[in-house]
Amino acid sequence: MSVKQVVVMKLTSLMTCGAVVGLLAIVVIKAGSVERISGLPKPIANQQQRELQVSVSRVNQWLRDHWAENGVEPADLADDLTVYRRLSLALFGRIPSLEEVNAFRSDRRSDRLERWLSRMLEDRAYGDYFGNRIVRMLTGIEEGLVFVFRRDRMSQWMSDSLMEDRPWSEITEDCIAADGLWTSRPAANFLTAAWVDGEGFDLNALAGRTVRSFLGQRIDCAQCHDHFFAEWTQGDFEGLAAFYGQTQLTFSGVVDRPTSKGFDAEYRIVEVGMIDELEALEEGMEPVGRIVNPQVPFHEEWMSTEGSRRQQLASWVTHSSNRRFERAIANRTWGLMFGRAWFDPVDDLPDPPEDDEPQDLLDVLGAEYRRHDESLKSLIQIIALSDAFRLKSDVVGVDEEMYAQMDSAWARFPLVRLRPEQMIGAMFQAGRVKTIDQQSNVFQRFARFFNENDFLKEYGDETEDELIQQSATIPQALLRMNGSFTRELTKAGLFSAVGQLVDFSADDTTLVQNCFLACLTRLPDAEEREWFVSQLRERRDQVKNDTISEEEKGTGSRNEIASDLFWVLFNSPGFSWNR
Repeated sequence: MSVKQVVVMKLTSLMTCGAVVGLLAIVVIKAGSVERISGLPKPIANQQQRELQVSVSRVNQWLRDHWAENGVEPADLADDLTVYRRLSLALFGRIPSLEEVNAFRSDRRSDRLERWLSRMLEDRAYGDYFGNRIVRMLTGIEEGLVFVFRRDRMSQWMSDSLMEDRPWSEITEDCIAADGLWTSRPAANFLTAAWVDGEGFDLNALAGRTVRSFLGQRIDCAQCHDHFFAEWTQGDFEGLAAFYGQTQLTFSGVVDRPTSKGFDAEYRIVEVGMIDELEALEEGMEPVGRIVNPQVPFHEEWMSTEGSRRQQLASWVTHSSNRRFERAIANRTWGLMFGRAWFDPVDDLPDPPEDDEPQDLLDVLGAEYRRHDESLKSLIQIIALSDAFRLKSDVVGVDEEMYAQMDSAWARFPLVRLRPEQMIGAMFQAGRVKTIDQQSNVFQRFARFFNENDFLKEYGDETEDELIQQSATIPQALLRMNGSFTRELTKAGLFSAVGQLVDFSADDTTLVQNCFLACLTRLPDAEEREWFVSQLRERRDQVKNDTISEEEKGTGSRNEIASDLFWVLFNSPGFSWNR
């Protein structure tokens, strides 16, 4: 083969590669330019809106009475854009994209928050993010044994359930009473998460998690002794654990069977000094131990007498008269929306007030939840449209004592640091003008998936209590300041927010405003705007007057100012708090 033929072949190969790269770039650009926001949100049905307004007014009246009793004046209401950012963080786990912010700002209707909230609750991003957080509540942070536990299947099922707006009582019943394989019946993963290889189901873990997850109370210590501070007894714990005594894992999945290995399948308490149950089985003897019969701690009449033991337990947990059930989901949902539960810890609620005692907020929310057919979407709407959610987080002109009183009385929006997945979601979204979701091109989705996974493995929660208030770690702060991910997101490139904003912002003032909207979901104040605009103008004048080197001339110099601005906003307190 001649030299000329080799050169031609190499050139042809390079041209082919270039064509492929060019085609991929066109696909990325086209996919990135798809308009996600198709018009403004549709009006809410009049009847639905009236019912929501009635529920919200009941909650607001309780809050006003609560503030008056505590001798505090609530903070002023925050602007709609701030509330919109809170909603996006709570429901999607990220800040709004600049695309979404501009669409929201263009909506001039007085009820835009109600309409946009309704649209957000129809978005799959809500089902995926909120569903993941609920599954974490139900199964903890452990991954369990891979051959009997599939967190991904349960998360998808929970997402589907939220999108269908299935009543929370139905979801709860599925978790407690599920039969079948954990792959085809994903709710069964609530049970298989407590499977211990070589030992079977951890019945004590199932009993404790059932009460914590669905009734919002901790009875785990009653496994060994009567609860020190509540009325739960050791007998109560044993009676609840006994409902899972017949639960077994077979080739067909989770089932309830009255016998096991030829003996009655029961929950047995092996006391100290007794023959080990395993040894007894090996010798073919009747298992020893004290048999505990299934029993609920109160209101046995709430429990159905039909179905399996787990179905009976589920009927008692979700009974319409069981105020612990509705109070638990109200407190949990409040915590997911605010980042802090009304009662903390979120799974250690006090007993419901007696009938002759004043109701607390959770009773009010629980009653509205029942009134709206146990809809989690309606509960979220009621909380999000309440005055408490719409208050400003910053207050001025009050002393330290009054500030603390306002904080404890929920007379101001609580400042809470972003969770790890919210932080990485906010950073990734701020680095793109368009919304990153399931409609985004495959490259953006892959980039988000792998970056989020890597970040969460390194900086994710180490405890099951995801609402615990913790300070940001030094490694997280260093990552935002010096990490390669931050450098990539703040670099002015063809597909980055910085590069696109530099190219398409009409003037310096617009560029600075767009940077603030993309990162902080707010406009800069006068001082911020003036300072950054002056930096851009100064650099442009230097280029015009030829007072800088050739290397510093051109669009790159303006890009550097915009990149520096993004870096500053990424590392500002306003970025890492829910404000």
